[in-house]
Amino acid sequence: MSRKKDVFSWGIIILALLLIAATALYVLWPQLQPHASVRIGDGVFAARVANTPETREKGLSGTQSLRQEEAMLFVYDTDSKWSVWMKDMNYPIDIVWLNSKKEVVYIVKNAAPESYPYENFAPKQDARYILELAAGTVDRKKIIVGKEAAFDENNLEGIGL
Repeated sequence: MSRKKDVFSWGIIILALLLIAATALYVLWPQLQPHASVRIGDGVFAARVANTPETREKGLSGTQSLRQEEAMLFVYDTDSKWSVWMKDMNYPIDIVWLNSKKEVVYIVKNAAPESYPYENFAPKQDARYILELAAGTVDRKKIIVGKEAAFDENNLEGIGL
């Protein structure tokens, strides 16, 4: 009987430790993702960084909201007319394309989730970065074509997991 009690006790302890570890990972996961501070127009944004094919494809899809001081920064290795889709989005966003000099080259305001699958949004000229912001931010923070953004492109790798 004592042996069964010991096995049961160890099982409970292991289960509790796994639950604690899973909770900690859930809470800390956003901080473990690559992130950057992006200054543009009259705003400074805490941006999650999408710098791999997988994170760029997922983007903000499936998220429930984006606070006004948050953003997502898509980073590419080359310049191109990178497009954005609104697959699995739950809210509208403003989209800002930046060239390799971090200058705004194109803006889409209030891109609606309902636009998918009918419309992809793409700039008229090549871009290196895309910044997704809460809808209305472009107007509120006075972001216009030609405006320059500031962020440290050498610090966008984050923690590889």
